[in-house]
Amino acid sequence: MKTWIFWSVLALAASAQPVIEGERIRAHLKHLAGDEFEGRGTGQPGGDRAADYIAEQFRSYGLETSFQEVPLVGVSTLPTSTFTLAGRPLKSGDDYVVNNQSQEARVTIDAPIVFVGFGIQTPDWDDYKGLDLKGKVALVFVNEPESQDPGFFKGRALTYPGRWTYKFEETARHGAVATLIIHRTDLAAYGWEVVRNSWNSEKSYLKREGGPALQAAAWIHYDVAGWLVGKDGLTLEQLYQESQLRDFQPRALTSRLQVRLDSRLRPFSSRNVIARKAAGPEAVMYSAHYDHLGIRPEEKPDGIYNGALDNASGCAILLELARVFASTAPKRSLYFVSTTAEEQGLLGAAYFAQHPPLPLKQISLDLNFDMVPPWGEPEEVTANGCERTTFHGEVLQEAAHLGLKLAPDPAPEAGLYYRMDHFSLAQGGVPSFSVGEGLKFRGQPLAYGIELANDYTRRCYHQAADEFQESWDFQGLARFTRFAYNLGWRAANQDKLVQWRPGDEFEAARLK
Repeated sequence: MKTWIFWSVLALAASAQPVIEGERIRAHLKHLAGDEFEGRGTGQPGGDRAADYIAEQFRSYGLETSFQEVPLVGVSTLPTSTFTLAGRPLKSGDDYVVNNQSQEARVTIDAPIVFVGFGIQTPDWDDYKGLDLKGKVALVFVNEPESQDPGFFKGRALTYPGRWTYKFEETARHGAVATLIIHRTDLAAYGWEVVRNSWNSEKSYLKREGGPALQAAAWIHYDVAGWLVGKDGLTLEQLYQESQLRDFQPRALTSRLQVRLDSRLRPFSSRNVIARKAAGPEAVMYSAHYDHLGIRPEEKPDGIYNGALDNASGCAILLELARVFASTAPKRSLYFVSTTAEEQGLLGAAYFAQHPPLPLKQISLDLNFDMVPPWGEPEEVTANGCERTTFHGEVLQEAAHLGLKLAPDPAPEAGLYYRMDHFSLAQGGVPSFSVGEGLKFRGQPLAYGIELANDYTRRCYHQAADEFQESWDFQGLARFTRFAYNLGWRAANQDKLVQWRPGDEFEAARLK
């Protein structure tokens, strides 16, 4: 009975708060996706203008607002670079993409190639078998061994060792000078054009503070990889099947990689935008990245990557939540954090987690927003990863309270949990997950949402076509934002901090 009364009081308190206005969300999204922000590129004027706009809105709500300077180095691969695989000069963009993570202006590589499966080393799996990659080039598949067993690489769900970022990190730790990730659309969960558009321009990195880094971090096209291994009488399918086995052994290829990588280095500072509704020493955090891929004037007729859904949508929701919470009196403080350089590898969130404005142990929960589409009134919401935390029950209760269904991860094999900013907070021990919409919208069959999602992935994701549409439904997005508001209100007024479930991979960081 006491529990029911407690949640009823919280529900009434939340419902008494100011109305969430869909038109405000629409105005913010349309504005941030406008051409005047030039795609909100990291280290570009449009990105700086976006940060200024978000800060101005926070201040207008009466919130304590500041910028967190994030030291970065932009690395652009110059056209004078050469990339020769087994004696065959490759064409940048069509055959490969590459960047120098060691942040050196010029490197020269002439090294043998070793196929190391998925490039994974964990307590339960080892693709290296004692191999020293010093002075060598690692060739790896993206993703991880296939599984239907939740106890083995979490079944169908992609875990962090399957992500491309992990491949580069782990092979560098093993001494590789270069790594070639074999692109395969089904394993990457996106096509080659996404890789090309994301990598064929300046890449940003946190300014190095030591540690291993690849001189050439590259993706290669599936057809090129097939040609390469064919020179040794092998096929990619054969190697893929070998990589499924625990007793897999690395394979040294007879071919070499020869690279001259000329890079333009541009040290610069970008900014996270942080607003606070001050209350107690503990806090609940909302986050959304404001950056996208910027402007590429050489691309005609449209070189502006506006990023309307990715992620002007998340920023618009964040701003409306900040406005609504500004007039409340929660028990815990509320932080609203709009991060930079997410598209460059979650860099702004990583820097925030490394240099937080309060101890991470005092952050009860981070709720993140990334690509929340205004396609109608949602009947489903997603909160992939909430089941890993002690907040799972509250998410289920709040969804039911608003007549929403908590949908399962629609694509666990895509590893979305490890591809969004909340992951950086989770690595620091903060219970974190992204909140989004499912694919079922009121008055529409499920196929409607599936078709829109597939069309967006194919035609708009990380492409110039991700633009604002006048036909979008912002009343539906306001209903979703009410759900997100109520989650934050509950977390901000609970007696105890949210924790990870016992045995979760991030629990140890929380307990340090």
